[in-house]
Amino acid sequence: MSDAATDALFTPDRRYLIVRGRLWRAANPDLTDKERAALVAELMSARRAVKHDRDDPVALAKARRRVHLAKVALGERGPVWWSDGAPDMNRKLVVNTPYAAWFASLSAVAPAQRD
Repeated sequence: MSDAATDALFTPDRRYLIVRGRLWRAANPDLTDKERAALVAELMSARRAVKHDRDDPVALAKARRRVHLAKVALGERGPVWWSDGAPDMNRKLVVNTPYAAWFASLSAVAPAQRD
């Protein structure tokens, strides 16, 4: 993982990372390092294509589809990767989720991560 990923604030179950007070589903931890690296490379390539293809609606749609498929393969979108029946809280404000009390109890969290 990159330095940014290791510095990220994850929920105790590591299902989500928290960015500006919002939950974002983390990648499936069951992926091998090789699988994760290949999928991240595809995601970055697709994101570059989105930027490059802004003026071509057909190419832009294809690039956005590639982004979506890479995120699904990583486990960040689509069906959840855990099997205990817990609902998906992706994109919700942490204060409106079952993680709210845990998040409020953090005293060492940087203000930028809590807002």
